[in-house]
Amino acid sequence: MLGSDAAMRRLATILRALWPRRVTGIGALFGVAVLAVGTAALASGLNLLFLILAAMLSMLMVSGFISRLSLAGLELDCVLPEHITARRAVRARIRVGNLKRWMPSFSVHLTGQQAGASIAPLYFPVLPENTRLEQALEVRFERRGLHQGGSFRLSTAFPFGFLVREAEVTLSTQVLVYPSVEAQAGFEELLAEVRGDLETQARGHGYDFYRIRPYEAFESARHVDWKATAHTGELQVREFAREQERLLEILLDLDAPPECEGWFEKAVECCAFLIWRLSERAARVRFRSQLFDITLPEMGDAYSVLRYLAVVTPVRGRALPPPGAEESSRLVFSARPPEQIREAGWDPARLVGPQEGLLPCSRVC
Repeated sequence: MLGSDAAMRRLATILRALWPRRVTGIGALFGVAVLAVGTAALASGLNLLFLILAAMLSMLMVSGFISRLSLAGLELDCVLPEHITARRAVRARIRVGNLKRWMPSFSVHLTGQQAGASIAPLYFPVLPENTRLEQALEVRFERRGLHQGGSFRLSTAFPFGFLVREAEVTLSTQVLVYPSVEAQAGFEELLAEVRGDLETQARGHGYDFYRIRPYEAFESARHVDWKATAHTGELQVREFAREQERLLEILLDLDAPPECEGWFEKAVECCAFLIWRLSERAARVRFRSQLFDITLPEMGDAYSVLRYLAVVTPVRGRALPPPGAEESSRLVFSARPPEQIREAGWDPARLVGPQEGLLPCSRVC
């Protein structure tokens, strides 16, 4: 059965190459009319019917010739944004050029074909000769990963609408799509808990003056700047920069069994969401797995992590790396039992595993 399906697909591909056109509804009615006129001409022998038949056949030939000329000499290029995340529509730029020197192309439809992506169709009423046009195109990728190239189909039914001629253009490009950074169920709650862990141990003042700001309730009066207070008429406080922000250490365990594949994908997206949102607040984050280790912002930015998460896959049999020596808040995404995580030294840490879904989180003690 599979072999016959593959043979039918190959046959359809060969037929499209030999006859790269489709008959429209109007074209089918016109074909019936041609058949009727031809039958009547043969039956009656009237010269007038033969003349009408010849004119109708010439219309078909002219339609096919002009539609072929309309698609000839067209050049296509697609420019995508540098950063693309899954399930978020982005605006690409499509450039269509007509390289013919003497003939414009009319009524050209452009449709995109990309596995795992949806591409909005475009329509060009006319492409002037020896001209390049650029138009915005909405593209949406449904899944993360490295997408290999894509193809676009140019089609036209000009001039009479009897036949739709098609031409396929394949682009030899690779598109890296990051995991989705949109909030999902439980992500915001987890972010709030992580921020709470950081803020409870990050309060305090350093020795470098940072700024003067309005007084907040319950702050110590010894930091009040009386000159600024007298100048503005409101209590003002001298704020000092902290010597170093507290570190958040996130571990993504790659040793996930096949039955946890869905959970692993959700864990990857949760990591991407946390990294993206924490980077907006310039938080210090060390993101780790068995094959990757980076500290933000010292060693890179959020896109460095997103590029890794775009192509990460489960790897069985890898032991957990030990936690870092610097004091930090710890967040572990792992399908292992809590006892194994504790034995690896991640104690205490906030654990997110398939047993809990993604929330609520349990704390390894």
